Amino acid sequence: MKHGLPIARPGQVIGLLGGSFDPAHAGHAHITREALKRLGLDRVWWLVSPGNPLKTHGPAPLAQRIAQARAVMDHPRVAITDIEARLGTRYTARTIAALRRRYPGVRFVWLMGADNLAQFHRWQDWRDIMDTVPVAVLARPGDRTAARTSVAATIYRAAKVSAADAYGLGRRSAPAWAFLNVPMHTASSTAIRRNGGWA
Repeated sequence: MKHGLPIARPGQVIGLLGGSFDPAHAGHAHITREALKRLGLDRVWWLVSPGNPLKTHGPAPLAQRIAQARAVMDHPRVAITDIEARLGTRYTARTIAALRRRYPGVRFVWLMGADNLAQFHRWQDWRDIMDTVPVAVLARPGDRTAARTSVAATIYRAAKVSAADAYGLGRRSAPAWAFLNVPMHTASSTAIRRNGGWA
């Protein structure tokens, strides 16, 4: 880390997994390891957000969520960060634009669960994200059909890369996206909060 930001060299391919991580859990760690393996990423950065603009209730304090994330995901090629708080960005499109300015020559891949693809068209400037960086969608339980028939999947159908060709996704020019069926993990932040998992 340099000035609280992770270090990356030009030419590296970095996966970005954003979210409130409220709380981080084994499912997040699971899709991160799958992304490293299936996409040929050099590293993955977790972007623990100050708050989710699509959620009405604020998350647990950022420091608490960062500490929990580090307890859940201990991997030499994964950095747990509060980049959005440091950059002053709140929306993914702006965060990606700021990262590309700050890290010239680094290639980024946006990582998300299939549940997010289903409502991706509600994100601010979502087309800018698709047109700027490759996107990898990692299937989670119960979200495959809604994701595959979503607005984003329909509009960007021609940019879809087969799962067999996803290993080099980060070196492709956007728009390019892949839908990866990964071994299922049922952990959910919502369920953990509902069951009193946050201390």
